[in-house]
Amino acid sequence: MKAFPILLAALAPLSPALAENDACELGRPLISAEAALPRAAAAVAERHSLNVIVLGSGSSTLPAPTGERAAYPARLEAALGKFLPGVDAKVVTKIKARQTAAEMMEQELQRIEEQKPALVIWQTGTVDAIKGVDPEEFRDTLDQGVAMLQGDGVDVVLMNMQYSPRTDAMISITAYTDNMRWVALQHDVPLFDRLALMKHWSELGTFDLYDASKNTDTAERVHDCIGKLLAGLIAGAVKQPAPAAETR
Repeated sequence: MKAFPILLAALAPLSPALAENDACELGRPLISAEAALPRAAAAVAERHSLNVIVLGSGSSTLPAPTGERAAYPARLEAALGKFLPGVDAKVVTKIKARQTAAEMMEQELQRIEEQKPALVIWQTGTVDAIKGVDPEEFRDTLDQGVAMLQGDGVDVVLMNMQYSPRTDAMISITAYTDNMRWVALQHDVPLFDRLALMKHWSELGTFDLYDASKNTDTAERVHDCIGKLLAGLIAGAVKQPAPAAETR
C-alpha cells in the first residue's frame, strides 16, 4: 500500500515554475557556447561586472504594459544574476522595429562605442528577409559590423530570427540564416539559434506558436526561456579558458 501514495506523487502535475523550467530545458541541447567571449570574460573576472547591449528589431520586444519587463532582454539580465553570482550584470536595449542589419549598423553600431559594453547581442535577419535584401549584402554587413565591434574591444553574440509557423512558408530565410552562421564561424563568435530553438519547441508542442502572436502569456513564456538559455550560453562562454583580450 505504501507504493500507492508514491505513485500518486509521481503522477501529480509539476508546479508551474518547475514545468516552465523543464520547457526551457528542452531547448538546451540546441544552444552551445562553442566560441568563447574573452572580453566579457575579462570584465567578469577583473571587474565583476558585465555590460551588455541588445541591438535588435521588434522581435526583441513585447507589447505594453508588461512588455519591457517580460521581453527576453530583461529576462536575460535577471538570469545572468543567477548564472554569474557576484557579478553586476546590466542589459541595455537598442531596439527599433523594421530595421535591416545595414540600418542598425549605420544608425546604432557607431554609437555603441560611447557606452563601452563588454558584449553586444546582435539580433537580426527577419527584416532583411522580408524586404528581400540581397543575402550577400546582408552577410557583408554582418561581417563588417562584427569586425568593427571586435576591433573596438567588444564581444558579439549573433541571434537569428524567431520562428513562426504562420509565416514559415511565406518568407525565404535559409540564405540569411546560413550567412549568419558563416559570419559567426569566420569571427569565432557564438550564434544563438533562436530559429531552430523555437521550431523545436513548436514541433514538440512545448509552446503553441500559432497562438503566441495573440496570447501574451505564451509570448512571455517563450521570451523568458530565450532569456534563460541566452544567459546560460553567455555564462558558459565567459567561463571558457581564452587568451587575454582587451577589456572594456
